[in-house]
This record gives sequence, C-alpha cells and structure tokens, in this order.
Amino acid sequence: MRTSAVLSQNSRERCTHPCPCGYLGDPLHPCSCTPLMIQRYRARLSGPLLDRIDIHIEVPSVKYRDLVDQREGETSQRISRRVDLSRELQRERFKGSKVHSNSQMASRHIKKFCEPDPAGNRLLELVTDRMGFSARTFNRILKVSRTIADLEGSDWIREQHIAEAIQYRSLDRKTL
Repeated sequence: MRTSAVLSQNSRERCTHPCPCGYLGDPLHPCSCTPLMIQRYRARLSGPLLDRIDIHIEVPSVKYRDLVDQREGETSQRISRRVDLSRELQRERFKGSKVHSNSQMASRHIKKFCEPDPAGNRLLELVTDRMGFSARTFNRILKVSRTIADLEGSDWIREQHIAEAIQYRSLDRKTL
C-alpha cells in the first residue's frame, strides 16, 4: 500500500503545511501559532508513518523576481535524459530479479548496492546517532542516496549523495 493511500484527503491537505496557520518560516507572513499548537499539529504525523515517506521537504513561496526570471535552467529534455539513464542503470543492476527500481530494494539489496564511501559512512553514522533515525529511515536515506548517485551517473554513493538525501528528510529534523 502506498503511504499516500493511508492518509485521507483532508489529512493530506492539513499535513502539507508547516503549522496550523501555514505561515511558519514564511518571511512575509507572521505565524500566529504557539509552539504547543505546532507540536500538536506535527504530532498528527506519527514517526512510523514519516519513516515510510522517502522524501519530505519544505517548499517556500516563490518571489515574483524568480517567477519572471528569463535565465535558462536545465531543460526538461536534459532532465528526462538523466532520469532515463538512471532508470536504465537500475534495470541493469536488478536484472534477473523482481526488483525494478531502487525504491523496491530489500535489505539484502541495500547491503549489496548502497555502500557509501568512508566519508559518507561517517556522515551517516553521525546523523543517525544524533537524530535517532530508525532503521527504516536509515534504509530510505540509502535508497534515495543510490538514486541521487544514479542520476549523476556515479557508481559509488559519495558523501554529497548522503548529505542530499538527508536534506530530503526535513520532517525528521524538525525540533521546537
């Protein structure tokens, strides 16, 4: 069952904001919530449920200047090419098994295909111990790191891949 199927439509909408009023961290709008309100609001998402979500990030509002910026970013075509190459790497990696993508890896696959470099291991140890990540969160970070490395065309998971994957766990990092 997909995690999104577990949440009701109404819960999903409420859980997409950083606090009940929706303005926590917004530089233009003051948050009207008390720390206790924020804590209760966030407690609605249980740790085991958050563990099952691979990526959770905050998306700030976009400034007008950024919306009308004429500079060229990476094209959709180029991004699509990188994704296609990454998917091909994964197909080759899991050839002959029932696994088709990094997200489907079981523990034995993670041990085989997600070994970080020494610096990545140190970072993962430090962050896991400091933040008290569960085994499920630890494994999700490794799977996302493997995907980030694949998107770069890297055979190895490096410290920067681990760091980026950890950044995608913003709800695990929230403290009041």
